[in-house]
Amino acid sequence: MAFKYFLCVLLTYNMLLSCASAAVHGHGVDNLERETDGSFRARDYEHYGDSGHNSEFDHEAILGSVREAEEFDKLSPEESKRRLALLLPKMDLNGDQQVDRKELKNWILKSFINLSREEAQERLQEADEDRDGAVTWLEYLHDTFGVDSEDDVGPDDTGDSGMLLQEEKAMWAIADANSDGKLEIHEFQVFTNPEEHEEMHQILINQTLREKDTNKDGRIDFNEYVGERGNHQDKGWLISEKDKFDNDLDLNKDGVIDMAEIHTWIIPNNDEIADEEVDHLFASADDDHDDLLSFEEILRHHDVFVGSEATDYGGDLMGEHFDDEL
Repeated sequence: MAFKYFLCVLLTYNMLLSCASAAVHGHGVDNLERETDGSFRARDYEHYGDSGHNSEFDHEAILGSVREAEEFDKLSPEESKRRLALLLPKMDLNGDQQVDRKELKNWILKSFINLSREEAQERLQEADEDRDGAVTWLEYLHDTFGVDSEDDVGPDDTGDSGMLLQEEKAMWAIADANSDGKLEIHEFQVFTNPEEHEEMHQILINQTLREKDTNKDGRIDFNEYVGERGNHQDKGWLISEKDKFDNDLDLNKDGVIDMAEIHTWIIPNNDEIADEEVDHLFASADDDHDDLLSFEEILRHHDVFVGSEATDYGGDLMGEHFDDEL
């Protein structure tokens, strides 16, 4: 028995070494988080990281669901291909048995909408105390601020979003399209993913100005942009941030970030993200370089588009398969 255990451990160790360069990622629904500089995290913020390429983003961009992507991770390659084949005619809008760049981009943008809805649904279920399928303002206050009344929220208190109560209320009023005092799923989606809905953008810009525009001139200079983040940073960090400020954020080169530039800075551009994802998928699967993805090419590279148990084998090395062997 001891020898068998030793062999299992040795085999697992060797397999871990062989895939050490490949990152094992998990799916997640934390798109609402913001970067340290205040910008909203783009949907592809973990597509490429310190540990390399994260294929989970590709799978979610095709399936439009974190839950489905997790399910595909557990499917055999054969079943994964079978299910992917059922999706392809839906991507292929002109019915030519191929997916062009425009068709793939349209599909990915719809997937982003579906992912946003899935995220909102999870958050709604957490806040919906009476389980009526909608969230009231009082339910949201209780879930986010841990209070039962607005009077219990201090003037400087912020919830999970980092917003003050009056900012939350302003967003709530916009999201509550039928003014019935509660948010159904489509309204809650607007409320919880404000960066993806244009009607919310001015509130997000105003929030950024409140946090950073210390001289209240409606613009952000470099010192305001860095703020307290720079108190414990070295010279190299300041040089890097100054380069970002000058070349990426201050688009008109006037030394400050105005409202239009704040919008570009803090609001992710899903259209650009979808274009980049299309480029990535075509580079991975367009074997004959004809700038079209045939159904055959997509299915041949199913691991790129949706994954399967074989794709995610690294995550199982210390999981149930190893337990079964023991």
